[in-house]
Amino acid sequence: MLIKTADDIAIMQSLQLAGRLYCFPDKSEVPLPSPPSESESAQGKPLVRAAAPPVVPKQLQEQKKARTDLFLRQKVAAAAADRAWDVAARSTRDVLLTLAAAPKPAGAKLKALSIETAATVAEAKQVLLHLLGHKSGGGQQFHAINTMTLSLLLGKRVGLSQQALTDLAMAALVHDAGKAEVPARILTLAKRNKYEENLYRQHLQVSLRYATESGMFSPEALEILADHHEAMDGSGWPSGKKDMGLGARILALVDRYDRLCTPEAVDVAPLVPMEALSTLLRRESSKFDPALLGFLIKLLGIYPPGTLVQLSDGSLGQVVAPGADSLRPKVLLYNSLTSKEEAQVLELDNAVDLKITVAIRPDSLPQEARVWLKPEQPQAFFVSTPAMNR
Repeated sequence: MLIKTADDIAIMQSLQLAGRLYCFPDKSEVPLPSPPSESESAQGKPLVRAAAPPVVPKQLQEQKKARTDLFLRQKVAAAAADRAWDVAARSTRDVLLTLAAAPKPAGAKLKALSIETAATVAEAKQVLLHLLGHKSGGGQQFHAINTMTLSLLLGKRVGLSQQALTDLAMAALVHDAGKAEVPARILTLAKRNKYEENLYRQHLQVSLRYATESGMFSPEALEILADHHEAMDGSGWPSGKKDMGLGARILALVDRYDRLCTPEAVDVAPLVPMEALSTLLRRESSKFDPALLGFLIKLLGIYPPGTLVQLSDGSLGQVVAPGADSLRPKVLLYNSLTSKEEAQVLELDNAVDLKITVAIRPDSLPQEARVWLKPEQPQAFFVSTPAMNR
């Protein structure tokens, strides 16, 4: 570390660290406690602590307490989102596994989850989006919950009622349920012939059948489900319509974003979040509602959750939540000396001397950082609100 001020020395002396700290006077910006000899200066002189720890100035104590309080708030918020995701994941997995055989009880569980999550988002004044990158495994629940979460946040942003948010949540959770009846080989193809594409598209009708048989979907929710593969330029399917409802336009956009980041096809490389937003904006914008696309970019920020970044001080990290300023999100800092779960989350809004210098791809990371950050794991998203944190 670079010693810049006398306060830096006071802080280190007050920490009661075991062992010794070595300093190099010619590289420090302030005088050190005692001048070293010429031989000590070349090899590093021990920085000896005072017999009694000096009193840390009140301002420094307050700054340390503020950092500790912030760290605790971040951990509480992340833990709340983690717990909520676990509950939603178990429920969604059960629904997707049993919807075909037992549509009514599965539908009841689906509705309860949708009502609860939509109410949480609708009623909260502040809703935070968290990246839960340590989740392992696979399954449709990852994509289902991601699309539900982002759809609800986007729906709240455009002013949907709580009932409309519930309908949107239900459609998002089962929009791919019908893929259970599509051969797995078809799902993983990047390019399909006409016969294979027809088989693939049948999943939409199967999903609609499941939803209808459950008896839990409103006409509005069924319409969202039926139209979420349509496109604003008429290039979508099954009917090529351009006048979809708002819920269907939201689900279509969010579904595409998450699939760009986590493609089904085994020979299609996943895009990093920034690349996915860029693809939507520059290459596919004609397919989606331009206002919704703008809101999605503002919601996720210039560096969406999941983006790997390098900061101006050379440190590496991963964006875990948007910030108030789209250029200054919250970043989980890579630290090989601690676990990912205990690592510091830096709010760039509060770190005026730091900024993101570049977004990097996973294959550009040093191997040790790549193992620690685990960017290849499915990226799970969920929300946290002040009420959930209590």
